[in-house]
Amino acid sequence: MFSASLLQNQQFQYMYQSHRTWVYAWLCKKTGCIHDAADITQDTFIKLLHQVDLTEIIEPRAYLTTIAHGLMVNHFKRRAIENAYLEALSRFPESAMPSPEALSIAIETLVNIDNMLDGLPEKMRMAFLLCQLEGLSHAEIADKLSVSVSSVRKYITKALLHCVAVK
Repeated sequence: MFSASLLQNQQFQYMYQSHRTWVYAWLCKKTGCIHDAADITQDTFIKLLHQVDLTEIIEPRAYLTTIAHGLMVNHFKRRAIENAYLEALSRFPESAMPSPEALSIAIETLVNIDNMLDGLPEKMRMAFLLCQLEGLSHAEIADKLSVSVSSVRKYITKALLHCVAVK
């Protein structure tokens, strides 16, 4: 057990020392920002650290690129959600602004909701959001989406099951 752990540690150190600068340069080119690149590089190797068996990785750069790309996409998606939320908040008076802690929690919640709804077909996602956020009846949603009421029921049920499964 100890020797497997030691081998894993050595493999991680080797990958970090051999590829960190390359991953960082690749991310600098992709993100256009040295700070984002540094953060995502660190997150890439943290994620790598939690992998089961690093000795099975045949193409380290391809593997690291896949991890870094996924983290970069998530980073930009989160930033877009945060910017949209801050834009919406800017329409309210300053006295209505949430505390920094509440703001952070709200953004995290929005990102989680986005992740839960990711991958749902468009009509299913729209039916769910119209029901949950707009409070529309199934008949109103059916009319908006040009589908039957029974389809709306199915969409909402499947969306709820999907969200529970993803959570």
